[in-house]
Amino acid sequence: MKFSATIFITLAIAIIVSLASCTKSYTCHCNIVYSGTPGLPDSSVQEYTIHDTKSGAKSKCDAESEKHVHDGIQSVETCYLY
Repeated sequence: MKFSATIFITLAIAIIVSLASCTKSYTCHCNIVYSGTPGLPDSSVQEYTIHDTKSGAKSKCDAESEKHVHDGIQSVETCYLY
């Protein structure tokens, strides 16, 4: 009985360590460019942290990329995992 409890505890610790090591902090880097009329702000950069697996962080960051058009002013936000 003691042998199977040791195996179970060892296996549980290994699973916890492997799952915890998959989740890391990633930086999402977004470039924002404005166009359409004179006098608009210069391009800007925003960065924020995502705590997830690499594939999860990449999909969340890529989802932030978008294009907006309002009254002839266009803003394009391009995001990538840094």
